[in-house]
Amino acid sequence: MEPLAKRLAGLNVSLSSAQMVIGLTAGLVSIVGALFAVPGYFKPSPDKGQIVTVIQEAKTDRSVTDATVEIMTTQNALVTTLTPNFLGKAKHSLEEGQYRVRVSHPQFAAELRHVQVIRGETTELKVRLRSGASAPLRHAERLIDEGVGAIRRLFGQ
Repeated sequence: MEPLAKRLAGLNVSLSSAQMVIGLTAGLVSIVGALFAVPGYFKPSPDKGQIVTVIQEAKTDRSVTDATVEIMTTQNALVTTLTPNFLGKAKHSLEEGQYRVRVSHPQFAAELRHVQVIRGETTELKVRLRSGASAPLRHAERLIDEGVGAIRRLFGQ
């Protein structure tokens, strides 16, 4: 240990500082290695596709991190609810097929999009939320449309 300590002293680096740097580096390498080991963490598994929803405020292009992202089937059955990360992105792997994605936030008008998920591919959906008084009206309109659609399906029309 003495030769290493002398070498570090010549570099004006204390032994405890060198140990700290080595420990942090080893920890980061371990975390990154663990993330690569998790199947499908960075890319969807081959039998599923992935939706990446990017949510931004329309006026400023700033990321919206506290929105609610609901992924539903075309019959409005809820598949999952997501919250965007600090970059405004929400990711989820899904079976191949068509889905509806609804993004909502109390300060913005809700947005509804239709998306096709393809096996083994990533589909990016950019949603720009707009503020305004129309937010409650759009929400009420969407609820009415969904109710009318459910009644039509019930009676086979």
